[in-house]
Amino acid sequence: MAENTVDVVVSGAGPNGLMVASELALAGVRPVVLERLPEPSPEPKANGLVGQIVRQLDMRGLYQELTGAAGAPAPIPGWLFSGMRVSFADVADNPMHILPIQQPRFVRLLDKRSRRLGVHVRWDHEVLGVARSHDGVTVTVTGPDGPYDLRTRYLVAADGGHSLIRKSLDIGFPGSTAPTVARLAHVHIPDEIRTADGGIDVPGVGRLPFGHNRLDGGGFLFMEFERGRPMVGTIEFGGDPTTRDGEMTLHELRASARRVLGVDLPLEEPQGPGPHALRRIDGQHTRLAERYRDGNVFLLGDAAHVHSAMGGPGLNLGLADALNLGWKLAAQLNGWAPADLLDSYFSERYPVAERVAMHSMAQTALMAPGPEVAALRTLFGELLAQPDAASYLAHLLAGSDVRYDVGNSHPLAGRLVPDLTFADGQRVAELLHRARPLLLDSSGGALATAAHDWGARVYIAEATVPDGLAGMLIRPDGYIAWVADDVGDVEGLRGALLRWFGSAPTKRDENQVVAQQ
Repeated sequence: MAENTVDVVVSGAGPNGLMVASELALAGVRPVVLERLPEPSPEPKANGLVGQIVRQLDMRGLYQELTGAAGAPAPIPGWLFSGMRVSFADVADNPMHILPIQQPRFVRLLDKRSRRLGVHVRWDHEVLGVARSHDGVTVTVTGPDGPYDLRTRYLVAADGGHSLIRKSLDIGFPGSTAPTVARLAHVHIPDEIRTADGGIDVPGVGRLPFGHNRLDGGGFLFMEFERGRPMVGTIEFGGDPTTRDGEMTLHELRASARRVLGVDLPLEEPQGPGPHALRRIDGQHTRLAERYRDGNVFLLGDAAHVHSAMGGPGLNLGLADALNLGWKLAAQLNGWAPADLLDSYFSERYPVAERVAMHSMAQTALMAPGPEVAALRTLFGELLAQPDAASYLAHLLAGSDVRYDVGNSHPLAGRLVPDLTFADGQRVAELLHRARPLLLDSSGGALATAAHDWGARVYIAEATVPDGLAGMLIRPDGYIAWVADDVGDVEGLRGALLRWFGSAPTKRDENQVVAQQ
């Protein structure tokens, strides 16, 4: 292979790009990651992870590395929907998890991990253009030593909402733009207006709890994810009388807060070391790419979808994209992917993005001013007090309400595997750390015998699966590809193995797997 030719190029070393690169590396593929920035960005963006991605990070051992916790992630007792508190106390099998972490720290951790796995990250290398051919892609790059071309079999565009690669390939990005102006900044807030539960009490307004708050003048946001670094934000809906040229200033945020609250908010320049958030979002875009694949090019994360950050679904969506695509692309490069495996990336992930776009737009609409919206929020709040409605919302926000079509009718098939703990104390998440397909055999060996020919590709573990199930086949991303109540469905198991993990490996394939391990 020529020196300037690689199997996979990933454009963008944000969380999504580094995650998909690590997934490829776990499967023996060593991608090259190109990033225009000279080093990981210190800019505060996302403030945490919400939903099923927390459990999926547990399946890679990353949850423990990020939190220092020894056990499994615990579900949270409630969350916010458009600033309204929703209790999940009565939700059975509550799927909602949260992992508070600042994006810069998360990116630094993923960067170190990807390097440990053998990923080549080229900081200060910017993609200038792409040219597709029938068997690959030529990426034009500029780096510290000047421009060069990099030939690759596959290109993953994780280059953000303004993706140059998506635009270069003329992939449509339809959607809408809400007439809002959002502002957010780290600030200093006097101690005398803080409340014990993490909110503030503003004279002339009253108590404003942690998170989003709706007022007649718009939305107001107060959060403190890091001690001593509170964040204040506003959302104004149309008709903003101010000009918005140039960079945002703290003076501009003060003026916006006064329009929203109706009083002056005592906020000052942030204290302590930066960098500090200070940004304006003029118009909230909600857009989904018409396709996530164009030949040998794949769109990932914000390059494929953008939406409101309300409720915190962004990193959940993009990182789950990476976990879905990574093992499938590696299977293709390792020579065993079924014919339509790569196409399932779009068919599985696009509906999830549609759901996120829907509920994030709904939350924005419920923040709008006006008595009609206030009445709607009152009604909505009454509905959310109902256990069934709370359960519905928990699954919607976690991303667990979309079930992949895996060709198996069992209620668990197509869902993220439950957090199973076996008799020896080992958890199913620990068996997925290496991102290999996993067959749990509770049949006394009958299923292991049926899957024997795939043993070099699929990790087979004898384990008692709860609820009397005979066995369960789990994909590397943690989703159940096949499950059966009794041992009689051996042919169903073989069909699932063929559908997701290709024909039984040859001796040469087995040697390749051993070499990768």
